[in-house]
Amino acid sequence: MCTVSGAALKPSSTAETGRHRVDDFSGNRPRKMRSSLAPGVWFLRAFSRDSWFRGFILLLTFLIYACYHMSRKPISIVKSRLHQNCSELVRPENDTHDLNDTTWCSWSPFDKDDYKELLGAVDNAFLVAYAIGMFISGIFGERLPLRYYLSAGMVLSGLFTSLFGLGYFWNIHVLWYFVLIQICNGLVQTTGWPSVVTCVGNWFGKGKRGFIMGIWNSHTSVGNILGSLIAGVWVNEQWGLSFIVPGIITAIMGVVTFFFLIEYPEDVDCTPPQHHGDLEKERDNPEDPANDPYSRRESNVDIATSFSKEPGSEPQAISFLGALKIPGVVEFSLCLLFAKLVSYTFLYWLPLYIFNVAHFSAKEAGDLSTLFDVGGIIGGIVAGLISDYTNGRATTCCIMLILAAPMMFLYNYIGQNGIASSIVMLIICGVLVNGPYALITTAVSADLGTHESLKGNAKALSTVTAIIDGTGSIGAALGPLLAGLISPTGWNNVFYMLISADVLACLLLCRLVYKEILAWKMSRSRSSGYKQI
Repeated sequence: MCTVSGAALKPSSTAETGRHRVDDFSGNRPRKMRSSLAPGVWFLRAFSRDSWFRGFILLLTFLIYACYHMSRKPISIVKSRLHQNCSELVRPENDTHDLNDTTWCSWSPFDKDDYKELLGAVDNAFLVAYAIGMFISGIFGERLPLRYYLSAGMVLSGLFTSLFGLGYFWNIHVLWYFVLIQICNGLVQTTGWPSVVTCVGNWFGKGKRGFIMGIWNSHTSVGNILGSLIAGVWVNEQWGLSFIVPGIITAIMGVVTFFFLIEYPEDVDCTPPQHHGDLEKERDNPEDPANDPYSRRESNVDIATSFSKEPGSEPQAISFLGALKIPGVVEFSLCLLFAKLVSYTFLYWLPLYIFNVAHFSAKEAGDLSTLFDVGGIIGGIVAGLISDYTNGRATTCCIMLILAAPMMFLYNYIGQNGIASSIVMLIICGVLVNGPYALITTAVSADLGTHESLKGNAKALSTVTAIIDGTGSIGAALGPLLAGLISPTGWNNVFYMLISADVLACLLLCRLVYKEILAWKMSRSRSSGYKQI
């Protein structure tokens, strides 16, 4: 069984009541209030240790968010089936379409010439709802038990994903049905990201957070790959199953989450990570800029955390404006807006681009597009590893963004010259595009949500994560919309738009990169001074 040493839990200024813990301010282990602990967890406690539980939480949250992305991916695979050239297909005997109609096998209302705009509207319905809901979701995530909140969100997400696919079997051909389903799905999917990042942030400290979360964040690409492969099985036949099967899997995972998710290490007598138990060590030298390159050292900065120092009081959730005052939140949020614009344009339009330009079948285009997500897995791990080693989150993101722009240009011009070049370019673009996106949404969000200016109030993590990812989701909504509007003028213009967004994302990090470089210089100067003594 996990134990908590006296050193790990120093006298605290808070007492958590209800679902977490109550401090006795004596250095002893706090009393546990176990009334809301997941029922499926009790049998695990008898033979577990800290590392076992941390590994279990990492795996469970990995599977949870992989399911979220798996349920988002089918629409990009099915697009080429909703509107296709039917001239080479054999007409059924009871077909009533005109003999010159080459879109008779397409799905109304996407069988007209404006199908790209309509498909863009369906994408945007989800993404706009997701962006709006994300700012609200973080607030609810801090005030509700994460296990209940996350479980309900997964079950509802599975339901709405399945309802989209049922439109095929119910023979629905009205645009408003698909738009309404996407709006509802976008709203309930906002329960996922703030919740899983908060849960992982509760369990893992700052030591190797970039590397650990880099590996963990591959759930995004794994979910996209699974969604593509599952949707590809039925895309050329009964495309409704491309949505129904991922929806059922997501709902089942929601039930598993309800029984097994553990929100806090203290709930199972495990040692809390650094930002919970060793905050005093982080504040031993507040004048050291190498400890946090994003910190503002001015004495007049007041983070509105509503943090109470009175014994017996629970830390209150941070306000929206208070979260914005945390150094680095605004810059990384705006950077993610443009980085996510690029990533989600690839997510929603890459299979159709390959289908139109390289002339693969719908299934082949979907399978080939998964290589971009394979690159995303590598990129997230590499970005996390480098940023841990250098202690430079912003610099790592900036360098990868700089390299991504010319690689996207090359992919558009030579990526379709052959299958080998297409595979290589897709993987490289995935590494450079998704690396910064993965780093900002995971390690950076967790760093800022447990920033030293919060003085130990970990309640900010969900709100900070929601702000960063919500701002990024605005870009995620704009990207596919702009791609739908621009693509009729040529795919070259779409790539010019993506390259411009990439450059803007890079420019927004300039101030933070400068501060990181200054921190490195001061750290090296200090080390040199010690050697001289």
